[in-house]
Amino acid sequence: MLTSPGIGGTDGAVVIDLKHFQKFEMDKDTWIATAGSGTLLGDLTTRMHNAGHRAMAHGTCPQVGIGGHATIGGLGPSSRLWGAALDHIIEMEVVLADSRIVRCDSTNNSDIFWALKGAGASFGIVTEFVLRTEPEPGEMVQYSYSFTVGSYASMASTFKTWQRFVADPKLTRKFTSEVIITEVGMIISGTYFGSKEEYDEFDMDARFPGNNDKKTVVFRDWLGMVAHWAEVEGLRLGGGLAAPIYTKSLTFNGCDLIPDKVIDDVFGYLDKVKKGTLIWFVIFDLQGGKVNDVGQAETSYAHRDALFYLQSYAVGVPKLTGKTKIFLRGINDTIRAGMPGGEDFGAYAGYVDPELVDGQKE
Repeated sequence: MLTSPGIGGTDGAVVIDLKHFQKFEMDKDTWIATAGSGTLLGDLTTRMHNAGHRAMAHGTCPQVGIGGHATIGGLGPSSRLWGAALDHIIEMEVVLADSRIVRCDSTNNSDIFWALKGAGASFGIVTEFVLRTEPEPGEMVQYSYSFTVGSYASMASTFKTWQRFVADPKLTRKFTSEVIITEVGMIISGTYFGSKEEYDEFDMDARFPGNNDKKTVVFRDWLGMVAHWAEVEGLRLGGGLAAPIYTKSLTFNGCDLIPDKVIDDVFGYLDKVKKGTLIWFVIFDLQGGKVNDVGQAETSYAHRDALFYLQSYAVGVPKLTGKTKIFLRGINDTIRAGMPGGEDFGAYAGYVDPELVDGQKE
């Protein structure tokens, strides 16, 4: 079908609807799954669970399809433990631009396999994935600390503490964490993949004092945990409702942590800048771990050294304004201006920014 701006493309673009590619099989000897590329993440989670309490790393939005998600990266709360979604791919069936249908893996059509694992949209349309899976985790702890009183500038010191915490090379991969800054304040939240007793040994209350509200919820049900992540994501984005949105992103590795002065500048900027909308989010999302174990040359995925990402986005109500775009660009510009080598930070392909100059270089 031809699309128009606002529903997924530009005038003249062709969208291939893969919703009927719903094949699913699980080999219960090897625990290798086969999934059609039209499968939504929410359905994939349920099918893997029903086939033997298996799982894989992927993002938190259940309405996202595995096809695009797993061929550009596919990051989520379990990525520090298991890698990106694309790291689960063992084999693919793909339709190439010359209409050939081929299968590829690390030994057959290995050049295509390499390219599809990180830059899939440039090389073909994947119709089927063969995926390694993991046993579902047991007990998990979801935690959050809210800071909603005072200026953004007053929250900068807490962010500095968070950055030091996640940058510790000894931090267990059982921890995932993110900082979410919104119109009403800042939240530090995440998941610990282990028991409540293990989590308590980290004494998170002492690490992040001064919060207005703290919560810990214990999950012993993988589907319940995934549903909780989806609920939080739905609250952010309105459950997949169509709306104009603008996004920006940056990547940070352990050598390029944000200096204290730049953190102060960013939080001061949030106090004074006009946003143009009440629905905006600035998220610093911890990654690293298993994703970093894979060598840069092993796949076409560009950010194997990333420790955490900045993901910012704003929703236009009823439309996006220039003021809102300037607001989000200003966050990135403030960081780039204050950091050595700031022009070299890349962007995550899952946060599409069609206004990037030379976006392929990011």
